[in-house]
Amino acid sequence: MHDDTSTPLRIGLRIRHLRTMAGLTLRGLAERVGLAASQLSLVENGRRELRPSVLERIAAALEVPVMELLRPEPPSERARLELELDRLQRTPIASRLDVPHIEVRRSLPDDALATIVALLGELERRTRESLATPEAARRAMVELRLEGQRLDNYREEIEDRAADLMDSIERPLGPLTHHTVSRLAQHLGFELVFVDDLPNAARSVTDLEHGRIYLPPASTPGGHGLRSLALQALAHRLLEHREPVDYADFLRQRIEITTFAAACLVPRDTAVPFLRAAKDRRDIALEDLRDAFGVTHETAAHRFTSLATRFLDLPVHFLRVRRSGAIVKGYENDGIELPTDAGGGIVGQVICARSAARTAFAHRNRTREHYQYTDTPRGTFWCSAQTGTDDDEFSITLGTPFAHAKWFRGRETTNRERSTCPDPSCCRRPAAALEARWHDRVWPSARLGEHVLAPLPTGRFPGVDDAEVYRFLEAHAEL
Repeated sequence: MHDDTSTPLRIGLRIRHLRTMAGLTLRGLAERVGLAASQLSLVENGRRELRPSVLERIAAALEVPVMELLRPEPPSERARLELELDRLQRTPIASRLDVPHIEVRRSLPDDALATIVALLGELERRTRESLATPEAARRAMVELRLEGQRLDNYREEIEDRAADLMDSIERPLGPLTHHTVSRLAQHLGFELVFVDDLPNAARSVTDLEHGRIYLPPASTPGGHGLRSLALQALAHRLLEHREPVDYADFLRQRIEITTFAAACLVPRDTAVPFLRAAKDRRDIALEDLRDAFGVTHETAAHRFTSLATRFLDLPVHFLRVRRSGAIVKGYENDGIELPTDAGGGIVGQVICARSAARTAFAHRNRTREHYQYTDTPRGTFWCSAQTGTDDDEFSITLGTPFAHAKWFRGRETTNRERSTCPDPSCCRRPAAALEARWHDRVWPSARLGEHVLAPLPTGRFPGVDDAEVYRFLEAHAEL
């Protein structure tokens, strides 16, 4: 990935390299292009950007095409080291650690420069490693969840970017097709390539040099995910993401690209009128939103939470919960109380057994949504829950306070539960008779997921093995 902020230095180093190869002094080239030697020195050191007209004069003086000065690869190993040192010294990590800035002079030997770059690179790696811990991830998730509440889960700038992309090409009415996603990628200069040897930890890999986005095989059952994965890869480019500086930055980028993909799959300009019409009929249903736009139930639920408060004046909550009751992800701005750990995190916390997110697993007809009212210490909430299966069974739940249930299909349900959580006697503490009967007569062997003990991977992108990705790209570069 080429950092745009390093472009002046890249051009300057190439000019210096070509000038030296041509046997010209700094003063000699400066006279040919009508610049003071001090000005040209600033250019070669990356401290001054060139106007196109001056760039053309320099190219003519060096007898090379202008594009030769703009080539992205370093012209020499020395130039590569200088560019890498420049990058390392501009990272937030270097700023945070208050590392003194080093001015590179021609008198600095190559081996000394290489040593400095290696030391700073190792410092960056170790700092990333210290930041990529489960505890850091939990803190970041709490901050991002609270930010989502403040925004009502609506990120206008990302919505606008998605709308601009969708307006950039003519597309047929109806759900976004794979073909249209491919055309959107082509519009942005990328080709979608489906392969069966993606690196294990990567959902997609973007080759910026060759303009390719590598995705899992197109024959993946369902296919919903492939459109979203491609749109998320494009989102990184459109949202101008840089390498994440820490785990919080990585998670923020994930939220942004997920939001962007959902905004393309369920566009605001058609989804809002669709939902407003459903509200007017008092017949809002996630299954209708899902089917109208050809997305998964989870995408429909996530998208609804992004639009509900801003455009429909509806406070809502959303949950993805494992059959065990553990929360995978969640959002709320309707006053419901979700279980939290000591740091305020909800991921991994167990939701009340009497909530719709849990009772839905016992619902006989799993092809339809399960509706339920739940009385809680914070008030009564109406919920719609749908179960599914991937590596494990899960439920997707959308809920709203009782006063707003009147706008939703399923409001007439007679299913009702009472939850007193977080009171342990609600569902976590066993009945006294059962505890007396079994307390000293049982020894269960608990499952221990390897992720509990394993550190988070510590590549440039959290969770991804750099070496595996580079080998993958090298293998496909010549195809």
